[in-house]
Amino acid sequence: MEWDNIRIFLALVRGGSVRAAAARAGISHATVSRRVDAFEIRMGVKLFDRLPNGFSLTAAGEDLLQAAENIEAEIHSVQRRLVGQDRRLAGGIRVTMVDIFATHLLMAALTEFAELYPDIELEVLIAYETLDLSRREADIAVRLVKNPPDHLIGRRLGTVSNAAYATQAYLDNHDLVDPTSACWIGFGLPKPFPKWVKQSDYPHLPARGVFDSVLLQLQAARCGMGIANLPCFLGDPDPDLVRLPPAKPRPGYDLWLLRHRDTRSTARLRVFSEFIADTVTRYRPLLEGAATKIGHTTN
Repeated sequence: MEWDNIRIFLALVRGGSVRAAAARAGISHATVSRRVDAFEIRMGVKLFDRLPNGFSLTAAGEDLLQAAENIEAEIHSVQRRLVGQDRRLAGGIRVTMVDIFATHLLMAALTEFAELYPDIELEVLIAYETLDLSRREADIAVRLVKNPPDHLIGRRLGTVSNAAYATQAYLDNHDLVDPTSACWIGFGLPKPFPKWVKQSDYPHLPARGVFDSVLLQLQAARCGMGIANLPCFLGDPDPDLVRLPPAKPRPGYDLWLLRHRDTRSTARLRVFSEFIADTVTRYRPLLEGAATKIGHTTN
């Protein structure tokens, strides 16, 4: 029973389709299908039922799943321990974060770190979904969470606050009292009055459109499409945007820098973590919305 077959088996279980499994495993669709068929022939049992909407585990597949996950966990544990023996300030670091942290908060720090430690190769993975540090999908995660998992270590870097932003021209030309004049730039479900609008300082203004990337919302606000609910570290430094009165920031999730316990002794990960944490500490007033540019309204 080869590990590569187990890896593809787990990718198909978790993905539910050949296409999703191929993306997870980093191989082609045809390779996934061929390897799964060969694995079933070699094991002498049918592991999956092929259904119109995807793959479903058979009873034999269910029996294999727990053992496969145990094998996977043990292999990843060994890999983390081996990586942890590396005390040199060289090698690779895979960091996962959402795009706005990379582009608008940490890029200068990442550049400085790369210059200070030229033997460390940074790989920045932009992901909105949570990558699994236990499976070494990444070494370090910069995440917005309430309570980080117990198997991870790290530091709370601060609280990311949000506020409402628009251009001054938008405020001059739209009546914030009139729901037919002004609007929010929507995200999430296409509803005119989702929960976040109802809890805002302008609950009577509808949300229009769906812009699921924060960077899209930022650009839409800069172009005068409407009011955007943005992290303060994005909105406050932007010369084209002002906060809407009363301009009080609303605290959101805590920002954490996390890594797996088994990498505690890995020097390059420790140095990187401390470097980024010290950088973000200096940015804490910006994260929490302490600096403001408050717009004025003509109504």
